[in-house]
Amino acid sequence: MDDFATGLLARLRLIAAREGLDEKRMFGGHSFYLHGNMVCCASKTGMMARVGKAQESTALENPHASPFMRTGRRMGGLVEVVPEGLKRDDDLEAWVAMALVNARALPPKTKDGVWV
Repeated sequence: MDDFATGLLARLRLIAAREGLDEKRMFGGHSFYLHGNMVCCASKTGMMARVGKAQESTALENPHASPFMRTGRRMGGLVEVVPEGLKRDDDLEAWVAMALVNARALPPKTKDGVWV
């Protein structure tokens, strides 16, 4: 992991502790969840934020964001944020806040009463 990714992960862990997010290693990076719903995923290429379809067009107005694509397919409600859009703490906080709005609107995911 390079210096940017290490620093981003440390900053996200501080936010996660404050917001009560769980962390899982996934998608070649580290993903953060609220009640089993993905909020974001940090990697060496930046961050994926699950902003939801209702906020996606607003998120994509940011010059550092683009639609999240995997295997040539656009995944609705997900945006990819390049490192330049995550350098300042308040920018990172804003992305996580937008993703938390979406996560808080979703029903909790549980399996036998335990967050998945």
